[in-house]
Amino acid sequence: MTGFLGIDLGERRIGIAISDGPDVGARPLATMRRGRSIDTDASALGSLIDAHAIDELVVGLPLDAAGHEGPQAEATRAWVEELQTYLGERVRIGFRDERLTSHVAETRLGPMPRGRSGGPPSRQQRDAYRARVDREAAAIILQDELDSRRGTGSASTRPTMESRP
Repeated sequence: MTGFLGIDLGERRIGIAISDGPDVGARPLATMRRGRSIDTDASALGSLIDAHAIDELVVGLPLDAAGHEGPQAEATRAWVEELQTYLGERVRIGFRDERLTSHVAETRLGPMPRGRSGGPPSRQQRDAYRARVDREAAAIILQDELDSRRGTGSASTRPTMESRP
């Protein structure tokens, strides 16, 4: 059986989702703060990979509205290349178009909770909500890939996974 992790890579956080196999739905798992170096990120992800017997990572690739790669997509590819160096042959890593996944995640989760007495949300509430959105976006990225592999379509039109050795 193959285990999968979906990754929504942000500048500050990494949203992570999991699926126990290609026929099992993706579910949000965790949100990690980005480390100061790839070593920190890779160590934390390596622990999850080992703990959950993961064989593949599906990383969201942030394309622009027209489907082209910009600076953020280049940064994501560079991060994945460094991650692959750290992880070696333990897992296969591929990419999945992540356009609109955060928007869909916010729609699924509903509005951000209000603060006390209906006022603006506190910093802690905002951070917790953003972490939930990141996990949910990772689940959408992973579910889209799994649906594509099964040929059942997906929540949105996305290109197929591009693999890295």
